[in-house]
Order: sequence, then C-alpha cells, then structure tokens
Amino acid sequence: MAKTLTDQEFQFPGQTSYYHGKVREVYGIGQDHLLMIVSDRISAFDYVLPKGIPYKGQVLNQLAQLNMEATADIVPNWLESTPDPNVSYGIKCEPFKIEMVIRAYLAGHAWREYKAGRRQVSGAPMPDGLKESDAFPEPIITPATKAEQGLHDEDISREDILSRGIVSEEDYLKLEAYTRALFQRGSEKAKEQGLILVDTKYEFGKDKDGVIRLIDEVHTPDSSRYYYLEGYEERQERGEHQRQLSKEFVREWLMENNFQGLEGQTMPLMPDDFVNVVTDRYIELYEKLSGTSFQKDPIDDIGKRIEENVSSFLR
Repeated sequence: MAKTLTDQEFQFPGQTSYYHGKVREVYGIGQDHLLMIVSDRISAFDYVLPKGIPYKGQVLNQLAQLNMEATADIVPNWLESTPDPNVSYGIKCEPFKIEMVIRAYLAGHAWREYKAGRRQVSGAPMPDGLKESDAFPEPIITPATKAEQGLHDEDISREDILSRGIVSEEDYLKLEAYTRALFQRGSEKAKEQGLILVDTKYEFGKDKDGVIRLIDEVHTPDSSRYYYLEGYEERQERGEHQRQLSKEFVREWLMENNFQGLEGQTMPLMPDDFVNVVTDRYIELYEKLSGTSFQKDPIDDIGKRIEENVSSFLR
C-alpha cells in the first residue's frame, strides 16, 4: 500500500505555534500567518480512523485551493500560497466558534434526525412528507458549534447563537449571506460537472483588521456531500439510494460494522481493499469537480517532501 501522511509534527522557520486537528495540522508562522498541512487521516463521527488514505490530503488541499480561487469574488479568504501539494499558507484569522452548514437535500445527519421523527435541525424546519434525498423547498442553514477535540459538534439555532453572544447579529447576518452565495456558486459549479451539491459546511474567521474571511476548506469531499446528477430523478422515483461522491459511504461502512462513535463501541479497522476504494473515490471527486486529471505527487517520503518545500518557501 502507498505511504500516507498521518502523524508527523514539523519544526519550521519562524514557527510560533502548533495545533493538531482531526485531519489538519496548523502552524503559526510569525504573528500574522498560518501554515496548514492536510494529512491523509480520515475522520467520521468525530473520530479519526486508524488508517490513512493515500493521496487524500493532496486531494483536499488542491480542491480547497481551486475553490478558494473560484469564490474569492464572493468573500475574502485566508489563502495566499500552496508551497506543497498538502500545504496551504495564508492570513491568520480568529475563527468564529460555529460552522455554517447549509443543506439543499434531506440527507446524512438531517435524514437521520428526520427518520427519528424530528422536523427541524438547528431550528430550521423540515416539511412533512419527504423521503431520503428529496430536495428541500429551499436550502436551509443549520449551524453547528465547533466542538473541542474529542467532542461532538452540536446543532445550534440562529436564536441561540445570538442570545449566547457566540456571534454578533451584524456578523451573523454576513455569515448567512456569504453561506448562501457560496452555496449557490458551488451548486452551479457542481451542476456543470454532472453533480449535485447536496450539503456543505463553511468556516469563517476575522483577520487582525476585522475583515471576515473564508477559512479552512471549501466544497471538498470532507466538507460536502455530492450526488450524481444523471439518474437522480429516476432513483428517487424508485426509492433507491443515490449514487454519491462524499465520505458518507465511509460513515455507512462504519455503521454496517457497528460503529457510530457511541460509548462502548469499538472502531473497526478498514481492510486495505476498502482503503483503496476510498482513495479512488477521493480522486474521482477531484477529477469530477476540477474537470482535470489528478496528478499524483511522490509519496515515498511525504514528510521529507513537505519539510523541504515549506522550509524553502519560508526562507
């Protein structure tokens, strides 16, 4: 099996801080910049799976770069450079403590809530009479709190966000407007490539001058769910599962193996053949969304490659 980047901590010129996330490592560089390394780790139900996924980090980083560039006219973003296929460099921001989740179809977490009899997510109503993967009358925004490491993100309503002072009303209205505009652009781009953008999440922060910027990733398979456009209507009519390009199929595999991140459950170990399937899915989504072939960078020693590229860039 190809080598992967899972757990490796670096020391870079000018480094001032270090944060280890579920999938990303974030290094402070000087006072005003961040370096983000996207690993090959994969998480589901807020847990990191034991095995890395070859090329996953490169796929996510390069897709995020493309989509940041494609949406820079809608909202400023943090990204300035990509010194390595797995690495992004940009403006340090103070993150808002919520994720802006937007859903156009009844899928994933929303479907699980709906199936359990609930008719709202994060205070956003979901009409009766829907089946899995049906479109909502219009996209709904369902924010979630950004959990501390090891804890689950939690749904939170707009009213609770404002009443608890998590985000000011002025800023929150901007976040909602940016979220809808970004989702519209992402949906149009997906449709051009024969896909449906089902749902996604956006994260925002403020730079030192108080400017709201889009941060982290955007429209990647880790942050978004995609269906194939071709055959969508026919599958809905027949009550079949939709063909999708996202990591939901990893969650489904975990559920089939009795794991949903609940107390007392044991994380199953992915067999190598399934790991290879996950890699293929990520590469397929990259090629579908970008309209270009994925160019695999050398992975014989990813850590050494990153260290050399980043150190050279920073010097």
